[in-house]
Amino acid sequence: MKEDKKIARLEKAGWKTVTVQDFLGLSDDEMAIIEVKVALSKCLRDQRTRAGLTQAQVAEIVRTSQPRVAKMEAADKTVSIDLLVKALVKTGVSVREIGRSLERVPTPREKAARTRRAHA
Repeated sequence: MKEDKKIARLEKAGWKTVTVQDFLGLSDDEMAIIEVKVALSKCLRDQRTRAGLTQAQVAEIVRTSQPRVAKMEAADKTVSIDLLVKALVKTGVSVREIGRSLERVPTPREKAARTRRAHA
């Protein structure tokens, strides 16, 4: 992969590369929760644009404010996973679609395997 080659080139030049998880000292569980939130946030943004809605219109549907929708789409730490799921359902995303968006979130085991391959 292109990213793997870039990492290898940087390490060969003496740079140290680490994952976000390693840099921030996050556990596998903490990282998984962040990745779920990011996936749901992306799904909300995709749904909003696909439906031709503004953030203000989504805010009205969800009964929140436009700045809050912006934070939801940015996976802000103050936004709960519950609120993201509520917004997705209220804007017309099926539970099945939400599940499909979460299937793309790598498990800690898959991430570890990918990291091992990149450094091999």
